[in-house]
Amino acid sequence: MQVLPADHPLQSGRTSASPLVTTYQGTRGPVTPIWMMRQAGRSLPEYRALRVGTDMLDACLDPAMASEITLQPVRRHGVDAGIFFSDIVVPIKLAGVDVSIVAGKGPVLPHPVRTALDVAALPELDEKALAPISEAVALTVAALGDTPLIGFAGAPFTLAAYLVEGGPSKDHIAARTMMHSDPKTWQALMRWTASVTGAFLRAQLLAGASAAQLFDSWAGALSLADYTAKVAPASALALSRVHGLQYTAPDAATRTVPIVHFGVGTGELLGAMHDVGADVMGVDWRIPLDVASRRLGGTVPLQGNIDPAFLAAPWPVLEAHVLDVLERGKAAPSHVVNLGHGVPPDADPAVLTRVVSFVHEVAGEAAAAAAPAPTANPAS
Repeated sequence: MQVLPADHPLQSGRTSASPLVTTYQGTRGPVTPIWMMRQAGRSLPEYRALRVGTDMLDACLDPAMASEITLQPVRRHGVDAGIFFSDIVVPIKLAGVDVSIVAGKGPVLPHPVRTALDVAALPELDEKALAPISEAVALTVAALGDTPLIGFAGAPFTLAAYLVEGGPSKDHIAARTMMHSDPKTWQALMRWTASVTGAFLRAQLLAGASAAQLFDSWAGALSLADYTAKVAPASALALSRVHGLQYTAPDAATRTVPIVHFGVGTGELLGAMHDVGADVMGVDWRIPLDVASRRLGGTVPLQGNIDPAFLAAPWPVLEAHVLDVLERGKAAPSHVVNLGHGVPPDADPAVLTRVVSFVHEVAGEAAAAAAPAPTANPAS
């Protein structure tokens, strides 16, 4: 166990009573918090203008730029949290692995990791290399005030899939082949990815992030048996780096930094993904939130799951969908509204702002309706 520094936003009280943090901890308040994955991205004209001439990974490792990009959607949309602007492969880059992000394709590694010797040659991450990340988080937290920042990192399987495949893949056949044909090498690779991504996430939390999200883009390609036996131990190892970061809440209770786990196409893996050490489960659009809650025993706070495809629909259609998400989210102990995946690059920013306002308004109206009626004054 480690106590967060006195000036950390959770320890100082700036964010510990925020709607996001308390909802992550299972408490339903008068406001339903909302933020969106990839909210700091290509849908914002200010983001596109800032990124002109700057490579994606260079932007992630420029503390001032990464901070500004993180803040942009908070200013524009009024969301209840910032999500640290970064990329899944940043910790790989910081460890010294040759990786680049190719426009229209994604991360590309010219030297895929395919053998035991390749895995043994992977460099150890020097935690001093995380200094730009810590600096960017500190800059962002200072500007956010009482709005919490969520730390972000890719899960070990997703990192391993990129390393083995050498880039994006539809079925991750090379990674899954290594998993079964050379289990010893696979385990060594997963230990390496767990180490670097766990250190990356821990640096963000110690620098001031108020929650953590582990993002598994490709776990949906796995069976439950493969995930449980071949992947879950590494995800648990990564999250062990951030478990037990303690602070004192406003009610004087000792609490730990909340951890969210999200995967794409992982409706069949929800229980196993929760069991690796998550407090909150993110749910994509493929499974209704009430179904997800039942699969998790009705005891786990949920995050999600507006279908990004609805963002381009006429407002009455989108409004009905958001209301359905809010209603189904009532099956969980508490609910943070999010998309079922990231903001599409062609999404209209005005629509995103309207969704945020609508969620806040609906929650406010529901709270007002549930409040007891004022007692009449006999003297009046």
